[in-house]
Parts: sequence; structure tokens; C-alpha cells
Amino acid sequence: MKRFFIHFLDNIVSLHSDLREKTYKHGSYLAFKINDPKPRNIHKASVRDRLLHHAIYRILYPYFDRMFIFDSYSCRRGKGTHRALNRFHDFGRQVSQNHTRTVWILKADIKKFFASIKHSILLDALSAKIKDPDTIWLLTKIIASFHTPNSSGRGLPLGNLTSQLFVNIYMNKFDHFLKHQLKVRHYIRYADDFVIFQERRNYLEKILPQVATYLEDCLQLSLHPNKIFIKTLASGVDFLGWVHFKNHRTLRTSTKRRMLKKLTINQKEESIASYCGLLSHGNTYKLQQRIANEFQLNLVKDDKE
Repeated sequence: MKRFFIHFLDNIVSLHSDLREKTYKHGSYLAFKINDPKPRNIHKASVRDRLLHHAIYRILYPYFDRMFIFDSYSCRRGKGTHRALNRFHDFGRQVSQNHTRTVWILKADIKKFFASIKHSILLDALSAKIKDPDTIWLLTKIIASFHTPNSSGRGLPLGNLTSQLFVNIYMNKFDHFLKHQLKVRHYIRYADDFVIFQERRNYLEKILPQVATYLEDCLQLSLHPNKIFIKTLASGVDFLGWVHFKNHRTLRTSTKRRMLKKLTINQKEESIASYCGLLSHGNTYKLQQRIANEFQLNLVKDDKE
């Protein structure tokens, strides 16, 4: 990075020339692994390529964002995890008519999501909305710069900013299929995790095969067989790290353990305060007090479990 910025102007001029002359080639990726919470393979592009990714994202994001459904929450301005959690609560209240009726929820996610994105399908979705051939040429270079091991023509790198936008574009047809063809009213998607609320269990059982078939036939994606659940809200539904009930939500046990383990390693006050900020979005009064006592941080919260 330092070397790039030492000769910043020369590098920018060179990049501009490559784009103008169509001689641009995407560089290789630096691969590394993280555990957050499960092992993930991250691929980081060069500074030169990342600058280009940001420029592409700045132009394409506002154009495509207006095409997305309201209840798609991953990597969108004004959305995010907390908005999705609040929407979950709102839908639970609406479908249950203020908790006077049973609510059934279909919870599912997609198997190996980023690794399974088909390049040709993504490029078709982009080409349907972008008619400039130079832009499509550049996007093809970006998309083709990475593929899943042993599977050419598939996969997006988790480390690219453009990947966050591309997966929303990829899943947009699925979102509209649920909303406009299956007429699903209460649906939330965050990346590859999604939930559907309904009063009747048999309705969810009926549409589940249609959902799976659409994903496989149109997007060449598969539902994770071990992560498909149809449960009542009253029994607790695990979504985005929280277990949701009718009137409250609690932190997932594995998330709680991981958080406490990290805090024993990093006991800086700002880290502790950051975790307590996260906990404020659920019914975690006792856990916040435990953290405050163990790490001698004076926190006072009024939301009790």
C-alpha cells in the first residue's frame, strides 16, 4: 500500500490508461482465513484493484439499489443487521395480530453462497440493466478475476467490495419471485439467510419446494439441507445471531460464549463498550451486568431479561 501511494499520481494515470485502452488486467489476490464465527476464506485484492472496486461500487450502487425490494438488508445504506432485527420483530407482531395468533416461520439459508455464484448468470443480470459494452467488459474482468477452487466460472471473493453488491443483484430475481409470483408478504433476506412469516404451517411446507426449485433452476444455488426450519415464533427462531421470541430476543448461546472468550483476550474499555452496544439491541440485561462486573466497567442499562 505504501509503495502505491508513494507514486500515487503515476499509478492513477497508469490505471486510467489501462482502462481507456482496454489493457486492464485484474491482479492476483492475497488469501487468508478468519474465524468469525466459522472459518472463512478471505481474498484481498491489490490496492490498485481495490480503488477500482470502490469507483465501480460508487457508480453502480445507487443505480441498482432502487431495484431491490425493501426487505433486503445486507450491505445497503440505511439497512443492516439492526434494521433487519427490528423488521423481524415488526413482522412477528403483524402476522400474529399483536401476538393473538400463532406465527410460523420458515428459516433457511443457501449452501456455500459466495462460492456458488455462477459468473454467467451474474453477468446476464448485469447486462440486462447495463447497456454500455465498455462497462460490461470491465465488470467481466472483475468477476472473472476470481473463481472457486476446482470450479471455474463460479464464486466471488469475500474480500471485494463489489462482491457485496453483486450478490444482492444476483439474489434480486429471487426476492422478486417470492414477492410477486409467490405473493409472500412477510419476507426478510440478509445475504443468504432468509425468513418467511405465515399463519399456516402447511403454506410454508407447500412453497418450500417451489423456493428450492427456483434457486436451483434459475440461480444454480441450493438450500443448505441442515439449515431449513419451520418453527413457531413462540418456540424461538435463530436469525442473525439472535434467538427471537414473541416479545423479546436473546443472544445465541454460541455467540455469547465467543464474545466472552474474546473479551478475556481483549479487555480494552472501548472493546467492552462496543460489545455492550451490540447487546443493547436485545434483552441482555444480566449479561451486560456480568460483563460490567467482571471487567469493572460501569454500565447501567434499563432493558431487563
